[in-house]
Amino acid sequence: METTTDMMMTSFMTSLDTPTSQEVTTEEDYDPDDYDHMCDVSSVRSFRAHFQPPLFWSIVLVGGLGNMVVVWVYLHFRQRLKTMTDIYLLNLAVADLLFLVSLPLWAVEASHGWSFGLGLCKLNRAVYKIHLFSSMLLLACISVDRYIAIVQTTKAHNSKQKRLQCSMLASAAVWMLAIFLAAPEFLFAEPDESDDGKQYCRLVYPSDIGNKTKIAVISLQVSVGFCLPFSVMLFCYSVIVGTLLKTRNFQKHKAMRVILAVVVVFVLTQLPYNCVLVTDVVQAVRPELFDDCAEKKRLHVAEQVLMSLAYTHACLNPFLYAFVGVRFRRDVLKLLQAYRCLPAGAGGKLWPPRLSVMSVTSDDTTPTALSL
Repeated sequence: METTTDMMMTSFMTSLDTPTSQEVTTEEDYDPDDYDHMCDVSSVRSFRAHFQPPLFWSIVLVGGLGNMVVVWVYLHFRQRLKTMTDIYLLNLAVADLLFLVSLPLWAVEASHGWSFGLGLCKLNRAVYKIHLFSSMLLLACISVDRYIAIVQTTKAHNSKQKRLQCSMLASAAVWMLAIFLAAPEFLFAEPDESDDGKQYCRLVYPSDIGNKTKIAVISLQVSVGFCLPFSVMLFCYSVIVGTLLKTRNFQKHKAMRVILAVVVVFVLTQLPYNCVLVTDVVQAVRPELFDDCAEKKRLHVAEQVLMSLAYTHACLNPFLYAFVGVRFRRDVLKLLQAYRCLPAGAGGKLWPPRLSVMSVTSDDTTPTALSL
């Protein structure tokens, strides 16, 4: 009898240690809760609660204003939508606004946890990924259009209508691809309770595919959301700079400064966070390398800071790609004067021509044509 009892107890204890099909593995980008219970992460959560909300609201205000002005100008001056870059810029502004609408929910989650339900959790995370992929790919498209307009001027001049149609198809393809790449967010995102009693919206994978899926999702984000567009931008702008250096036009120096600003801002805002994501992949493959609690805390604090820095690109895009354009700023002034937000003749004082950067549409074929 004792032997039978011992065997039953052993079988019961074994069943407790064996994972069931209902167990899950969590992966999250916003809250460091995958540590073991011996690691106190309350200080990390406190840092996030104080750091992210004010920054996120600042990004929403600045980015929302800038991108709404871009959409306002393009919808009012519909004749502007006759060039490839203008179509890409309108789509980029829409993508940024889509992301900025979702950002307040992340600000609330940082302070109070997620309390908006399953559906909004999936949608909010998917919106972020759709914005990430669509905006990065649109920036690559803009660089390709500039390359064609400046380096291959004859081809650009002879195929205006065809290029316009290609830009519409390319924009539609970018949106479809971005939605497809956001599929993991729709499938696996859900509110998950943390050890502090609050829920956080994160990716929750089934245990049998958790680690491999996490590696695949992060690798896809780094490769398509950073490496691919950065490679395209680096090639196109390098060739453009080489072409500008061969011209005898004083405006080429201003054009090269714009290119430098675009590339530098892209690298400074996106590269650090993608390096952290690569570290997350290494951690998933070799978890024994990250078994120190203090090291994990520093890594997640760095991830939160650098992720927030990457988000600022959504509010910088209008100033890097639209407001530097002379014609675009002139259209803004016309709208402000038409709605009596600005007295007539005040435009020269606000944006003097001598401070303007060389900026023309992608249909221009001068050597310094920069699609801004």
